[in-house]
Amino acid sequence: MTDTVLSLAEELIRRPSVTPEDEGCQALLIERLGALGFTCETLAEGGVVNLWARRGNDGPLVVFAGHTDVVPTGPREHWNTDPFVPTIVDGRLYGRGAADMKSSIAAFVVAAEEFIAHNPDHRGSIGLLITSDEEGPAVHGTVKVCEQLVARGEKLDYCIVGEPTSTAQLGDTIKNGRRGSLSGRLVVKGIQGHVAYPEKARNPIHQAAPVLAEMAAAEWDRGNEYFPPTTFQISNFHSGTGASNVVPGEAVVDFNFRFSTASTVDTLKSRVQEILDRHGLEYALSWSLSGLPFLTPRGTLCSALGEAIAAEMGIEAELSTTGGTSDGRFIARICPQVVEFGPVNATIHQVNEHIAVDSLVPLKNIYRRTLHALLSLPPAP
Repeated sequence: MTDTVLSLAEELIRRPSVTPEDEGCQALLIERLGALGFTCETLAEGGVVNLWARRGNDGPLVVFAGHTDVVPTGPREHWNTDPFVPTIVDGRLYGRGAADMKSSIAAFVVAAEEFIAHNPDHRGSIGLLITSDEEGPAVHGTVKVCEQLVARGEKLDYCIVGEPTSTAQLGDTIKNGRRGSLSGRLVVKGIQGHVAYPEKARNPIHQAAPVLAEMAAAEWDRGNEYFPPTTFQISNFHSGTGASNVVPGEAVVDFNFRFSTASTVDTLKSRVQEILDRHGLEYALSWSLSGLPFLTPRGTLCSALGEAIAAEMGIEAELSTTGGTSDGRFIARICPQVVEFGPVNATIHQVNEHIAVDSLVPLKNIYRRTLHALLSLPPAP
């Protein structure tokens, strides 16, 4: 019933769990899951609280993954309601985390409750992997839980990350992969001097300009069936002393690749260095890899989730790999099939974040139907 999912979502929203705080969200989940026979472990590290809960010992292991932390509210005076007092207005539930992603977590739990009530002796296992460090640095969260699971030999078969993936309506989009993120910092070294004596100086901005133009225009790859082409973007450019009569001594450029499985980290780095060397720059270059791309091709998990959406919503979900990174990038290292699916994402990270109340039960039902399909039980009613 709507009230069951709604009441749990509201209880979670009431807890001001701004990254990396959990504020008791996971304790609430442990209470509910423990009553269902889940073995619940709190894995805390670096000020981050993580939860690993599992019911059953056999495979296949179907995992729901998510985060209890939320982004800051921004100016509270710009909210129409208190962001940590769940409020329903015109059929919409308002509050920080309503869409990203406390409603998904509530739907996970209630879906598991209903599934287990009708199938107490189900085959396989159900797991929940919950962190309070998804919206922040993501250093001590899901990645650490995955490392511990690997260390003790726990094998994940399927994972649904409850990120808000839907666009126009619930169920229209499944993320079956994400692009990787590779950032670089380029320091182009020049010779500072007076603008009236350019022969005595070397302007790093002038030297960097044709290089950056070439990189911005380059085709890094053509993508593939699941991914759009890799993109290159400059995010910051710093140079100059502030004076109008000084040639700067260096220029600092921050850039980022969002890359598909059609490219690798090594090939991107190699091409950048080739361009820089060909232009004869004196430079220093450093790299930071935020995440590798991951992909779950059409198969068991995509089919099960897509069929559940079709049965519940009467629409065919589109597979997509657009958008930013998520904790799915960590889980994909240890789980062969990972997708993201959740509510409409129109207001995530915004003032007055909200979700349609009448989407809560369908969301829960889609998760429950997927459990039925993956655990080889008769079709859900």
